[in-house]
Amino acid sequence: MPGISREEVAHLARLARLELKDEELDHFAGQLDDIIGAVATVSDVADEDVPPTSHPLPLTNVMRPDDVRPSLTPEQALSGAPAQEQQRFKVPQILGED
Repeated sequence: MPGISREEVAHLARLARLELKDEELDHFAGQLDDIIGAVATVSDVADEDVPPTSHPLPLTNVMRPDDVRPSLTPEQALSGAPAQEQQRFKVPQILGED
């Protein structure tokens, strides 16, 4: 398998909006080539009878029952808030949206 070229690294850098120096292009070309080789090795090992997985061990969610329990009223929850509006905490706007 041919290695990744400096031009391909430069192209990837442009797509990622990274400004790389010439020595960095050479350095990253070698690193990316190693990464691509490692992925190819894993692909070679994986056989058709091995299903793709996201985790090596089976995972199960542990869920508790959704029981209604006593909690604070809106007035109690908002009693210490510096500002409130329509039974909600009022906080400064940060995103510039209405």
